[in-house]
Amino acid sequence: MRESEAREILRLARVAKKARGKKSLSKGPLAGQIWALIFTKASTRTRVSFEVAIRELGGVPSFLSAAEIQLGRGELVRDTARVMGRMVHGAVIRTFAQGDVEEFAEFAKIPTINALTDDEHPCQILSDIFTIEEKRGSIRGKRVAFIGDAACNVPRSWAEAAKIFDFHLVCGAPKEFQPLIVGKHVSWTEDPREAAKGADVLYTDVWVSMGKEAETAEREKVFAPYQINQKLVGLAKKGALVLHCLPAYRGKEISAEILEERAEDIFDQAENRLHTQKGILQWIVSKPMKGKG
Repeated sequence: MRESEAREILRLARVAKKARGKKSLSKGPLAGQIWALIFTKASTRTRVSFEVAIRELGGVPSFLSAAEIQLGRGELVRDTARVMGRMVHGAVIRTFAQGDVEEFAEFAKIPTINALTDDEHPCQILSDIFTIEEKRGSIRGKRVAFIGDAACNVPRSWAEAAKIFDFHLVCGAPKEFQPLIVGKHVSWTEDPREAAKGADVLYTDVWVSMGKEAETAEREKVFAPYQINQKLVGLAKKGALVLHCLPAYRGKEISAEILEERAEDIFDQAENRLHTQKGILQWIVSKPMKGKG
């Protein structure tokens, strides 16, 4: 995605946030459309934000968990996709394998949104940038410090965003959980204090991602020094934002004190998922789709 395209999504999100509750749902850009939400991973914010966004834009969401459809019994992704492409107008997919989202989009030939995979979480990061710019102005040139598991989907998407929006992402993470790629816009240090120094934004995520529950004890031991707490916040720039994509585990990746102290920003961040999903949906339906084969 180019910065101009991402900026258009953020513009649409700002408009949607200001206009919420003022427009007729029946005349929205998704009027007459049905969108499938196909989730194989548990979800609170992603599911609710997309369901509400689709309804408030005039469409109808149809939530389908893997346990409820034949995907859960071994049907190929491409076969499910071929059926969905003939019955719904778009799909939002939250699953484990990145390849499943790409295969679905290829065979369904309808707008398909990646709502999270083990490799990426692009909708989350667009929403986070919306929040940062709403509260602190343009993200260009800023220093964003990610503290924790820098090899998981959220920091991977942050790394992509750093290149698009021209800011610096510094990851404070153990050696075995360092980012996959470092370069002009992404750096890594094993010292969380070094990562936090002078940061405009401190950001964290859970230490144990979905599917990694068997590693909980080991991960909690390794990540214990990587908690966002008063000491770490004190190293960041004065007025630095503290963000968390949630759910949060107090006393683990973030101290209870900091989470409650920064709750307004963190839960504004969660709310902005709704407005950003609207921006994504409006942008994607405005783009012409190739004919079905």
